[in-house]
Amino acid sequence: MAAEIKVGQLSINYILDGADTASLGMFELTVPAGSNVPPPHSHSNNEECVYVLAGTLRYTVGVETRDLAPGQSMSTPKGVVHAFSNPFTETVHALIVQSPDIGAQYFRDVAAVVNAGGPPDKAALLSVMSRYGLIPAAPK
Repeated sequence: MAAEIKVGQLSINYILDGADTASLGMFELTVPAGSNVPPPHSHSNNEECVYVLAGTLRYTVGVETRDLAPGQSMSTPKGVVHAFSNPFTETVHALIVQSPDIGAQYFRDVAAVVNAGGPPDKAALLSVMSRYGLIPAAPK
C-alpha cells in the first residue's frame, strides 16, 4: 500500500492506483468528525463508489442525501455532482472505488495546496481540480 496522503484533516491510503493504466482505482478515505471536506463537485472522467467500513458518512449524489452506515454504499455516475461530510462524532473509514481512477497524484497535488498553511489558495485548488477533470458545483 502506498504512503498515507494527508489533505487537511482527511487521510487517503491508496490500495490500487490505476491512474497510469486508466483502470480501476481503490483507496481508503478517513474522515474525522466535523472535518473540512471538498466542496460539492463532479468528475468529467470518473465514476465513483463509496462503501462505508466504520462510522457514518453523509453522502449526497445529485439531490439524494443519505447517512451511510457500515456496509452501506452509494455510487456516483460520471458528471453528477456529489459531496460528503461527517457531522457525527465517530471517525469514518470508507472504501472508495473509481473507474477509471483519478490517481494518488491528484491527492498529492491537492495536499500541496491545502496543507500550505493559512486558508487554501482557491485559484490554485481550482487549477488542480480542473487538471484532473473535477468541476466544482455552482453555488446554490
